[in-house]
Amino acid sequence: MSDFDLLVAGELNPDLILSDPNLEPRFGQHEILVESADLTIGSSSAIFACGAARLGLRVGFVGVVGDDEFGRFMCRSLGAAGVDVSAVVVEPGQRTGLSVILTRGTDRAILTHVGAVGSLRAEQVPASLLQKARHLHVASFFLQNALQPGLADLFRGARGLGLTTSLDTNWDPHEAWTGLKEVLAVTDVFLPNEAEALAITACGDLEAAVQNLSDWIPRGAVKLGAKGALAWRAQERARAAALQVPAVDTVGAGDSFDAGFVFGFLSGWTLQRSLEMAVACGSLSTRAAGGTAAQPTLAEALQHLNEGGHGPAG
Repeated sequence: MSDFDLLVAGELNPDLILSDPNLEPRFGQHEILVESADLTIGSSSAIFACGAARLGLRVGFVGVVGDDEFGRFMCRSLGAAGVDVSAVVVEPGQRTGLSVILTRGTDRAILTHVGAVGSLRAEQVPASLLQKARHLHVASFFLQNALQPGLADLFRGARGLGLTTSLDTNWDPHEAWTGLKEVLAVTDVFLPNEAEALAITACGDLEAAVQNLSDWIPRGAVKLGAKGALAWRAQERARAAALQVPAVDTVGAGDSFDAGFVFGFLSGWTLQRSLEMAVACGSLSTRAAGGTAAQPTLAEALQHLNEGGHGPAG
């Protein structure tokens, strides 16, 4: 039996979320009071890892942080969430990244200090660690600059050891969308949102994009926000509507969605059931500030699936 159901190779940084319905920052020495401030687990990879652990998966994490309070906060917080951080590398010459998120209702602005976010290298994920896991997940492809050159070989090596792989690129801040072809060829589960899927495939509509992706990658799902999600497995298609929940903060909802989908995949569930789990996890995660505070347990997610009239897992 593997030590980990899931190994995450990714970036680590906290989020400082400043929220106020009338938030309007101003330069010129103006002090603006805000309604709330929360220091939370940030970064797509870490939020995904916490969501998967919350569902009961055994999760290990490998990443890079600086020898500073932000790095210690992330390691403490992930450990408290049930994620094994023993493989996280502390590099004294680095500074842990930080995102400051300014939230006004459903709108937000994000200021990010990259720091060590892009420092993880493929060789820092050794075969001895992969041998302890069933599945390898990577997110924020376009932010992980040091990982990009070796990621295809890392995925290829993981598959050679019997692991499956999943990828969520997240948005490319340069909007170039390059360097993905070789990685996608060794990806088992691909998890973009609609805008990312359209950009990566250079397609003008979602159906064409999904058909294109299904020719490259065996299985995946496209996040559609309030419209729910669409998934594929070869030529099979599945759709699921978003849950109607009072949304407080959508930060990390896509990462919680990914955790739900990968949970279903690793559990051998049908495509439809896996997609419904993903949508439930993403929707429920929006009920509190930050990406992890409202992530559902397995029992809670299943309750929402069952209330929706869906049959047992298959």
